[in-house]
Amino acid sequence: MSVCTLVTQEAPDFTAEAVLPDNTFATIKLSSYRNKFVILFFYPLDFTFVCPSEILAFNKRLEEFKTRNCEVIGVSVDSKFTHLAWKNTTVENGGIGNIQYPLVQDLNKEISRSYGVLFNESVALRGLFLIDTKGVIRHAVINDLPLGRSVSEALRMVDALQFVETHGDQVCPADWQEGAEAMKPTQAGVAEYLAAKHGK
Repeated sequence: MSVCTLVTQEAPDFTAEAVLPDNTFATIKLSSYRNKFVILFFYPLDFTFVCPSEILAFNKRLEEFKTRNCEVIGVSVDSKFTHLAWKNTTVENGGIGNIQYPLVQDLNKEISRSYGVLFNESVALRGLFLIDTKGVIRHAVINDLPLGRSVSEALRMVDALQFVETHGDQVCPADWQEGAEAMKPTQAGVAEYLAAKHGK
């Protein structure tokens, strides 16, 4: 299934081994995260280049996600043992240290394949999926291997989704940020918003 067709659909469920924040191994099931928002992101491989910068950036702002009732989960085609070895490697030596969200193993590549991010039957592209509390994918983005993602944008999308879920009569226009003016999804609402933002 392509990334485009996944948006608005139920997130493909999976049960897989992962390294947890306390460095133990456990089986996690995506559907057990219902009633929470989830940022599920894929990255190519442990012990590579752009990947640790992303993983550490998500970890640095993890509490911001958690205050939004949002969990972060990382996935790659590496084994749980490689994930643990990378966590046990210091940042100064190219590791990621003791990050505080799960890293899932996808050795058989089935999770990456089900989300449409498997590249050349080898590694996952940099796919990111925002899943709502009912298990539905509401936002997806995919980057080529050398292009790192924006954690700030991921947080902005969580805020936007939570805003429209709370304010069912409003939608979020371009570059909307928490606290900014939204838009009524009517012809009059669009005209009013555009006049205020872009009028003379």
